[in-house]
Amino acid sequence: MDELGRQILALLTRDARRPYEDIGQRVGLSPPAVKRRIDKLRASGALLGFTTVVDHEAEGYNVEAFVHLYYVRGVERADTRRVLQRPEIVEAWGVTGEADAIAHVRTRNALELEDLLFALKEEHVVERTRSEIVLSRLVVRTDAAPQSD
Repeated sequence: MDELGRQILALLTRDARRPYEDIGQRVGLSPPAVKRRIDKLRASGALLGFTTVVDHEAEGYNVEAFVHLYYVRGVERADTRRVLQRPEIVEAWGVTGEADAIAHVRTRNALELEDLLFALKEEHVVERTRSEIVLSRLVVRTDAAPQSD
């Protein structure tokens, strides 16, 4: 990716709804040229998509946790992916270390979190869990790109 592509991605990261005309003025391209560049970034896989940042507490999801998952010995990879499809699981990562995976979860309350933990073990994929409940957000970044205008 060239410098122009990086600049366009940085602008979109800060505001995915930014008009092509505004991007073009900032990087020295016409709006149609910006659209073509964005289409190429998407086609190459450098730009995976566009997103919306939501306040989940405003939607009633008041408990956020990171759950360390310890799989049953000999479990199949397909089974682990299946069990992670629960709607409470926002993201999950296979990790090194003691746990086999870590799941980022959101529930409406502690009882729903407890229900999720029981449900994960009922599938006979997860042997045990260890959880950390988020007390407060210390840093929130909606844009991971360098700040340059």
